[in-house]
Order: sequence, then C-alpha cells, then structure tokens
Amino acid sequence: MRHADDHSGLDSGTTPHDRSPAAILHLVLTGAARALVLPTLMLLVLFPAAGRLDWGRGWLLAGLFLLMLLINLPIVARRNPVLLRERFKNRTDTKPYDRVFTIGYTAGLIAFLVVGGLDGGRFGWSNLSDGWLAAGIALFFLGDLPLVLALAENPHLETSVRIQSDRGHRVVTTGPYRVVRHPMYVGLIVSFAGMPLVLGSLWSYLPMAFMTAMLVWRTAREDETLRRELEGYEAYAARTRYRLLPFVW
Repeated sequence: MRHADDHSGLDSGTTPHDRSPAAILHLVLTGAARALVLPTLMLLVLFPAAGRLDWGRGWLLAGLFLLMLLINLPIVARRNPVLLRERFKNRTDTKPYDRVFTIGYTAGLIAFLVVGGLDGGRFGWSNLSDGWLAAGIALFFLGDLPLVLALAENPHLETSVRIQSDRGHRVVTTGPYRVVRHPMYVGLIVSFAGMPLVLGSLWSYLPMAFMTAMLVWRTAREDETLRRELEGYEAYAARTRYRLLPFVW
C-alpha cells in the first residue's frame, strides 16, 4: 500500500499500442501479480493472529482488496497505462524521509493486522455488532473513489517520493487535483477509517491512527519538496489551498 502523490504532468511516453486491448490486458495482469502482495500479507499475518481460518470478517477484508484491484486496475490500465509501467520499478533517487515513512507505514500495517486479528478474530475485545459492517464497507469503497481518480489522472504517481527529472515533471491541476493537492491520500485515509469496522475491531484503530499520521506527515514533506523543486507547484498550491480536507485544510 505504498503511494506517492507526486504532481507531474501528462507523460509523452504513451503510444496507441499502449492502449490496445492486448497491451491493457498485459498491464492488468502484471499489475495484479504485483499488487497481490498486500492480500497475501494479510493472509499470512491476519489469520495466524486470529488463530483460525474460519473467520468471515478476515476473508471479507481480503476479498474487498481483491475486488478493489479488479475494479481499479482495468481503469488505470486504460486511462493511464504509463503509470502501471513505471509504478513498480525500483528507484535509487527516493527522498531519504520516504524511507523512514516506508518503515513506519509497514510496521503500522503489520500492527493493524495483528491487533485486528487478535481482537476481531480471537478474543472479541471490542464486541462490535454486525451493524457496523455496512459502514465499514461503505467507507472502504468511498475512499477508493478519489484514489482511483488520482491514479487515472496522474501518470507520475510512483510508489516513492522523488523528483522525476527522467520523465519530465509538470504540475497536475485537473481531475481531483482541482479540489485537494493530495487526493490519493484522502482516499487512503477514508478507506482506513472503514477497515477496522470490517474486522469488527475498535482496538485496531490505534495502529490505523498511526498509519494515518504517517500519511499526513508524508504529505507535509512532499509539499515541501514539491514547492522547492517542482516548477509551478508553488503557484498551484496558492490556487488549490487545501492539502487533504476540501474547504478546511
């Protein structure tokens, strides 16, 4: 679930062949194979923490992630094929603070899966009723909307924060970027709010709050980097004043 909400312009590396049905199918399959790392991690951590395999809420959360991939990948492959080609490449010029983020974010994710499994699947500390499940699912997919819109709009949403001088930076001001400067993070945070409810675990909001704080910290550092190093971003930030919360902050 690593993401970087870098602001860059439309990439000139897209050709008609990139949008052919065969090319799109190849991108979808390649992206799916790489994106399955997260559901696999969930299975390897969540269910041992729960101490059982017959936990419906755990399977539901894994299934929601798979469904999200099935929805998002074809859209991004069709609208923004260059992104899927670039997104999973290893980079050597990542900003140092992003390495700190990766460590903290990964630790928070593992802690969320452990606490959620112990609470929702094994001990039932929270004792949440099934009525909260629908709210969790709704928040999960509500958060996916700005996320997929950002992925479809911005061809430079690589997984690490860097100034992509090799790909030609230009500020993106269209689509969800008209409203907030970091729409992908908005989507992630909303989805995060629903995931503990899907598992039926209020205690898992503690590591989820840490992950959210890490994302907020990352947006601040990204903003500093982009204002300093990306031409046109300062003017864009003056027009689009809201970093994460529309009309608030």
